[in-house]
Amino acid sequence: MIQKAFRLLGVLILISLLFLSIFILYSHITRFNPAPEIVLQVSKTPDTLKAGHTYNLMTWNIGYAGLGSNMDFFMDGGKRVRDSEARTRQNLQAINKFIENQDASFILLQEVDMDSRRSYYMNQVDVLGNQYFKFYGVNHRVSFVPIPVLSPIGQVHSGILTLSRYTPSLSVRIQYFDSLSFPRNLFDLRRCLVVNRFPVTNGMELILVNTHNSAFDDGSQRKAELLFIKDFVTHEYEKGNYVLVGGDWNQLPPGLPADAFGRAYESETFHVFNVDSTLFKRDWQWAYDPAAPTNRYLNIPYSESCKTVILDFFLASPNIQVEYIKTLNLNFENSDHNPVALRFKLKQQQTINEKTVPMQ
Repeated sequence: MIQKAFRLLGVLILISLLFLSIFILYSHITRFNPAPEIVLQVSKTPDTLKAGHTYNLMTWNIGYAGLGSNMDFFMDGGKRVRDSEARTRQNLQAINKFIENQDASFILLQEVDMDSRRSYYMNQVDVLGNQYFKFYGVNHRVSFVPIPVLSPIGQVHSGILTLSRYTPSLSVRIQYFDSLSFPRNLFDLRRCLVVNRFPVTNGMELILVNTHNSAFDDGSQRKAELLFIKDFVTHEYEKGNYVLVGGDWNQLPPGLPADAFGRAYESETFHVFNVDSTLFKRDWQWAYDPAAPTNRYLNIPYSESCKTVILDFFLASPNIQVEYIKTLNLNFENSDHNPVALRFKLKQQQTINEKTVPMQ
């Protein structure tokens, strides 16, 4: 009798290992492995932006409309995996209404789902910002995320979305360097940039970059992503172009204390640190609103006691004049992030002997 029990146990263990091996093999075969660059759109008749003109921009991580004020989340020390379908749809409608009411030339969105279990397979790209041109870069496509074990996240198809009232000459998805180890690299995000190029009346270009940087790492991946951004934007600026990067950096702006809004934001899985202030020359601008947080910790539903920080902000090249920046405090009603609005001007420039200099 005991021998039969051990045999049965052994068979069950072997079957479990077989299923686990098949699942890992399947996850490896179906792993989202995009090319370093993917062209999203090319236009031979783009809109030309005006040098000396002012434009409005907004960035917002919408948390796939599933991380409203009522939510906690297991990866932040909470218990829940997803919200109800009714509340998720309510959040999405509220987010879209807010977007429709903005006087923004461009909007950078992060965590926009297209076909994910956590957001009840809604195509949020189709719902959001239909008065804009849309440019979507997938950064998370997994057939089945197996955590937490008792209530898995399941299928995820998500990305970052740039909305624009102007047609760019080129829109491209650019892959970040990925250093994640096995088995996490089978299920985690493949971080990327969505880069839109707009011609400007002075012969230069505005390079508008949407980013959503790594979060649950030891910091090395985020540092590598910053270096990647530095190389990319410095090269563009040296050509005389205007460069503006916005999104969810999952880092603090240079010099901002982690406890600027009370208790320091820290967890076992997510460690916040400041962007290195020496990474860029001083004439580059880190633009953020120090008066209000942009992100809340999801260990409990939202209340005034929640830990909050600034993770959403902008990087602007020296030839861009930042005129105004403000965090739009929505009290995290429909997302665990607040949107941030920026008004900027493309400074007048002229090109002399292939070098671009500001006009006096």
